[in-house]
Amino acid sequence: MINFSKIKKIFSQEAKLIEIKNPKKVIFVGDTHGDLEASEKVIKKYLKPANKIVFLGDYIDRGLHSKENLDYLLEQKEKFPNQIYLCGGNHEGHHILEFSPADFWENLNIDEYRKYTEIVKKFPLVAVVRDIIALHGALPDVKNLKEINKIELGSERWFQITWGDFVEEPGKFLGFNSMTGRPQFGRDWFNNLMERFHKKVLIRSHQPTAPQFMYDNRCLTIFTSSAYARERTIAIADFTKQIKTAKDLEIKRI
Repeated sequence: MINFSKIKKIFSQEAKLIEIKNPKKVIFVGDTHGDLEASEKVIKKYLKPANKIVFLGDYIDRGLHSKENLDYLLEQKEKFPNQIYLCGGNHEGHHILEFSPADFWENLNIDEYRKYTEIVKKFPLVAVVRDIIALHGALPDVKNLKEINKIELGSERWFQITWGDFVEEPGKFLGFNSMTGRPQFGRDWFNNLMERFHKKVLIRSHQPTAPQFMYDNRCLTIFTSSAYARERTIAIADFTKQIKTAKDLEIKRI
């Protein structure tokens, strides 16, 4: 059983920007979307004393075990608050913008909806570790990384992080996708913000149609859910080795 008061307190003590200091390995996990088996496999195999695990959002909807998956991850976060990090994705923002499919949210009663919303709205948005930045969708247009802590739910920058897509085209903001309504950003947006943040590699999820590697192999898109046709993958950053591009990460199938 989830202790909602305790887990809410844990997330209340975290900033929107997670800064991971001096790790040996960090495991990055893409959308799990109700794939409880994927979450269990990752934690059972990689939750070791020297490791940190960063989940990049979208724990619910699409898959068959949304509630079980989210509950499991919250329970693990409660047990290992300094090793497991749960970033927010667009599917955790149903209270801000309704979307479809939303089978998790639509099957909750009023009290359950309120309880889960109070938790997920406190999820961090971005994780940084050395030369790597990780988030759900696209980079936010902020002056510096510390400004991420000031991003408000439902703001333009929140939408950039949770809903934003990257496109392998020149330009900055490329308008909204006519099919999905998502904001789209190009190579210049990526390069300018990565330079501003002094980071070499972006790890993200969210966008099933994106190439795995983009922008001279500096942008990696991963998915860790059987809800998609593509393979369930995670990315491992081993900081005993030099990491210059996403090709220096270890991409594992689970």
